[in-house]
Amino acid sequence: MNDVGSSEANDQRKEAGSRYRSMHKSELEALAVSAISEHRSLLAADEAVYEEWTRASADPSVSSAVLKNLQDEYIARQKKSETQQEELSDIIDALGYVPDVPSAGDE
Repeated sequence: MNDVGSSEANDQRKEAGSRYRSMHKSELEALAVSAISEHRSLLAADEAVYEEWTRASADPSVSSAVLKNLQDEYIARQKKSETQQEELSDIIDALGYVPDVPSAGDE
């Protein structure tokens, strides 16, 4: 089975990958460090929303509308994180290695 949407996404990733391959290593490394830091921030924010959603789910006084909003926000964040992770993967593939990135507490 050939999924057209999947094929288009693969074509877009190939274009992005070739765009990154034309960059200098120093530019790619700076871009990778920035993307890794962004990804870490997104994950931390996603986790906070997930924890709030699970706490609210356990509280019978929280309305279903609030639960639905938290669920929708979490799902939207997951989609954004997935897209950002794919871009990060393309950058790292073009760079050829994962650069050292200090954690937020080490900076």
